[in-house]
Amino acid sequence: MKSVLLVASLIFALRTDHVSSQKWVNRVNLAVTPPATTTVNWTAAGNNLNVNTVSAADALKSNEDGCDKVMNLSASQRCEFVLTTPDCAAEDGFINYPWITFCLLPPQLLPLGIFLYVLWLMVLFLVLGLIASEFFCPNLSAISSTLRLTHNVAGVTFLALGNGAPDVFSAMAAFSRPQTAGLAIGALFGAGIFVTTVVAGSVALVKPFTVASRPFLRDVVFYIAAVFWTFTILYKRQIELKEALGYLGLYVLYVITVVVSTYIYNRRRARSFQGPLQNSEFTHDIRTADSDTENLNGAIQVHEEEYEPLIPFTETTSKIFLKAINPIDTRTWRRSHWGWRALKIIQLPFEVVLLLTVPVIDADKEDRNWKRPLNCLHLITGPLVCVLTFNSGTYGLYLIKGEFPVWLLTALIGVFVSGIVFCTTTNERPPRYHFLFSLLGFVVSALWISTVASEVVSVLHLLGVILRLSNTILGLTLLAWGNSIGDCFADITIARQGYPRMAISACFGGIIFNMLFGVGLGCLLQMFHSGVVMLEPEGLLCWVLAGALGLSLVLSFVLVPLQCFHLSRAYGIFLLLFYVVFLTIALLTEFGKIHT
Repeated sequence: MKSVLLVASLIFALRTDHVSSQKWVNRVNLAVTPPATTTVNWTAAGNNLNVNTVSAADALKSNEDGCDKVMNLSASQRCEFVLTTPDCAAEDGFINYPWITFCLLPPQLLPLGIFLYVLWLMVLFLVLGLIASEFFCPNLSAISSTLRLTHNVAGVTFLALGNGAPDVFSAMAAFSRPQTAGLAIGALFGAGIFVTTVVAGSVALVKPFTVASRPFLRDVVFYIAAVFWTFTILYKRQIELKEALGYLGLYVLYVITVVVSTYIYNRRRARSFQGPLQNSEFTHDIRTADSDTENLNGAIQVHEEEYEPLIPFTETTSKIFLKAINPIDTRTWRRSHWGWRALKIIQLPFEVVLLLTVPVIDADKEDRNWKRPLNCLHLITGPLVCVLTFNSGTYGLYLIKGEFPVWLLTALIGVFVSGIVFCTTTNERPPRYHFLFSLLGFVVSALWISTVASEVVSVLHLLGVILRLSNTILGLTLLAWGNSIGDCFADITIARQGYPRMAISACFGGIIFNMLFGVGLGCLLQMFHSGVVMLEPEGLLCWVLAGALGLSLVLSFVLVPLQCFHLSRAYGIFLLLFYVVFLTIALLTEFGKIHT
């Protein structure tokens, strides 16, 4: 029964859990009955304002971003232009960055504003990583445990979704508007090149090793197929329903291939333990890896049990609540480096808000992280976050019959349910329906990720307008680096600990999911309203990006087998140099030094 409830709820959550696109959808739907619309056109040379009346259908024929023209005007005209241009106001986030930049901030402080936006962008990336690692992934792990999925299936489904959540939601946020679709293409392709060259090359430099041949070839082949599919769609300049479903179908095929190949591998492994290969080097390596994993898990459990009290005691409800919302562990704080402490201080206000709104289920703990007072509060704050963040809060602020707000009704229902749960449960033992909190945590954390991703896309779009940079170059640099830098450090750390195969598998497995789900699901959600999603490649740079990613994969597919699947330090240096050459060509193309 638990599995049926979770599957049904997950399907509903995935259909509704995406960054809002209703503003753009409303503009698309205007094409059915195109009324006359007044548009404002500026001429920078004469500094004149011309008002023309055109039909909405004509205005919708172009996906050109009108907000890009604001930098062609004088400083005194930019505020009025931003206030009267729809593309400057049609941001999906909660903060109106164009208004702050051109109306609130003095023109002399524009460089300071750019600096503050870059800092804010770094904070947003930090918050994205925090939500994904501390709230989104644990709940996904709890859901997969409740559904009793095998480690392989959970790894290529829920774990991949958890690791790729920032990339996928950023892509979905970018696809929500035609003007920012280049950010999604640039980010997905840029992250693909970054991970397959910089991250993989760094792993090879840190710990040269022999990669598993068949899994490596399998992942490379599927990723090449995904890149070729995207290249074809960019050439056609549009994606239809069957092509969007093809992305998701290709990932389902990838999951089936992983499961079947793992099943065959396990059968061969079981036979090898019983046959003449029992004492072979291959069997010894497998047993050694398994024992290392068990020792690692055992060490973590012993470390956690070391600080458990010898005499059990009962904590008061208020003490449980205060302890649950404290994000700082004093023992970890004393042992940590000053850099970690600085990041923790920056994360502190965001983490407290997340602790107050997102329930986290830990399947490895005996009580599954049951915190009665805090979990009862989650029944109020969690649904409030859902209605106030979905579609930029449009539905939460809606007035029922023009009088009663939806957010207040949601809060009253939450208080009622929370009171029932509080009165029928105890602090010591979680209720039988505690697994449902993992589903609530999944939905709330996903909406938080989508909200932060919307702000990331809005800031990058504004930086592109101010600096006169294309969305593609911003996507393959800032957005790709921000979403991938955490994975880079994590994979290098895993390699240093002696698990380079695990690190290289994470490199390719994650970007396959990001590409197929980021494009497939992002475009599919738009098709529910518009039918066909139009893609406008931003000149030669988009083809440079796609060609570089395809070339890097083909080189890996050819060179790695020629080296007997051994990734040496020389090969790692080659991958890093490849990325430097690609980035140089991309920047020269962006600034017009290379052109057709």
